[in-house]
Amino acid sequence: MSTVVAEGVIPVAAPAYGTGAFDPLVELHGVWTPDLADRYLPIPGMPPVKYECQDGHLIVSPYEGSANIYAADELRDRLKPHAKSIDGGAYTTLNIRLGPDSWIQPDFVVLREPARGRVWIPSTQTLLVGECVSPSSRVADRIDKPTMCAEAGIEYFMRVEVSYTKGHAEIVLLRLDEHGTYEVHTKALAGSTFTTQEPFPLSFDPAELLED
Repeated sequence: MSTVVAEGVIPVAAPAYGTGAFDPLVELHGVWTPDLADRYLPIPGMPPVKYECQDGHLIVSPYEGSANIYAADELRDRLKPHAKSIDGGAYTTLNIRLGPDSWIQPDFVVLREPARGRVWIPSTQTLLVGECVSPSSRVADRIDKPTMCAEAGIEYFMRVEVSYTKGHAEIVLLRLDEHGTYEVHTKALAGSTFTTQEPFPLSFDPAELLED
């Protein structure tokens, strides 16, 4: 039995395959690709989790809690008509392929053209990636994923943080600059107005991402 443990990742035990049996979490460590993911994921016997990959290293993390799911759904709904206006689409979790051995599953995403049933979406088709930060994903959502998305040339990255206990909601929209790194395009806290014209005109109080 093997265990996946990393920063921002829940420990998850892989089932025993028997002495000498093939265990993908062990045998494929550091060499994961989308083709191997199609063949071996999800791992039988494991609880439902998100599978992402950075430079061939599989990252296993829990699905979002209800607070982040609600916020992601709200933002997807706000972005959907704008995405359709450019013949694209807005979605919650998809597999965004960032390289030959790297992919992420953002909480919400805007594509330049509809997914139409595809499992793997290339970064070139991706206009905006959105992540709702949770305690277990703080480092990944603030540092790792923006860096990966910037390197892949994705023009916009939206980071969202919500907390019901603190009555807190924050949106930060990053935009790729001429040097290929993200800079803050606009941001807002609950009680103020998040306003942007790019990539689409949006104007609302981030508090609206908190369920009544």
